[in-house]
Amino acid sequence: MTPAERRAGISLASIFALRMLGLFLILPVFAVHAHTVPGGDNLTLVGLAIGAYGATQACLQIAFGAASDRFGRKPVILFGLLLFVIGSAVAATAGDIYVIIAGRVLQGAGAISAAVTALAADLTRDQHRTKVMAMIGSSIGLVFAGSMVAAPLLYSVIGMSGIFWLTAALALVAMAVVVWVVPEAPPVPRANAGSFADILRDAQLMRLNFGVFALHLIQTTMWVMVPAALVKSGGLALVDHWKVYLPAVLLSFVAMVPAVIVAERHNRLKQVFNGAVLLLAVVQFGLYLWNDSLFAIALWLTLFFVAFNILEATQPSWISRIAPPAAKGTALGVYNTLQSIGLFVGGLLGGWLGQRFGTAGVSLACGALALVWLTLSSTMNPPPVRAVAAPARS
Repeated sequence: MTPAERRAGISLASIFALRMLGLFLILPVFAVHAHTVPGGDNLTLVGLAIGAYGATQACLQIAFGAASDRFGRKPVILFGLLLFVIGSAVAATAGDIYVIIAGRVLQGAGAISAAVTALAADLTRDQHRTKVMAMIGSSIGLVFAGSMVAAPLLYSVIGMSGIFWLTAALALVAMAVVVWVVPEAPPVPRANAGSFADILRDAQLMRLNFGVFALHLIQTTMWVMVPAALVKSGGLALVDHWKVYLPAVLLSFVAMVPAVIVAERHNRLKQVFNGAVLLLAVVQFGLYLWNDSLFAIALWLTLFFVAFNILEATQPSWISRIAPPAAKGTALGVYNTLQSIGLFVGGLLGGWLGQRFGTAGVSLACGALALVWLTLSSTMNPPPVRAVAAPARS
């Protein structure tokens, strides 16, 4: 990787990390805090406050991705981060659950994932793109694990309002990184009028879009049963769950690195990708067959994070290689939209399956979905490795 590619990867990963840290810090403590605000005794409203972010993300990812194709990546990213800052401020000053929901809606309106990922693709060559996507995916995983540890402590010191103000400050730092640290992107070709329809008709792209939908549906559905399993079968109190999550995430990064190297250096992206999908299915059936001890659950969680991190790195890299150059942001917008829909559907489906069929039904359904995904991905063509000039060393 050139110095500019390393700089792009580190800076864009930091933007994702700063933004996602603010979101993840809320998750472990908000449901408890909600009981202290007017309207917070309504669990439906509490769930809406948590999920409103994902809903607006799903609605606006394509629009932001397409806008980045037309107006440039950096202006769109800055605008999205500004919306996130405003939403955080609204939530921080909220006097009831309804205003918090409004703040979360505004936070989600800053749907910059597609634009950031497209910028990462613009600033890197094909042979190094998966490494940069792995940097971004790894930063999100580390931030998730760190937030599980830090959120209860921060809440006890600065409260929920302080956490929301902290999310606003982190987004402002991310804006500074965009302006002064991220390298300038090359000009984006103007998209033609039929580019969006072309993307929806592209069977290869739509299989990858189905994949990210399935991955995040499975991820969200799993968390309906995993915390309860850690308490019941693992004998681990809720406040101690980070002791499983953090090592699992860190070990998964160690395992992910060789896989990414093989995919990049030896042009084995399809094989590594399909191997990760297969591992995802194995984890789900493993949770069905053996989930009666803390060791078993920790093992399956670690393997899940291995598969998840590999897929998080390879899927956007694959899309950026085969998407039309003039509609790369739009293609990644569709991709991120399906990701957000998967998160939303996974929460609903996980609750429904868990209520009707128990944790066994959740695991079997997720395993079956992973096998469907594997069937689709195994018929895909390997992505081409295009000869692309190195980006400017600015």
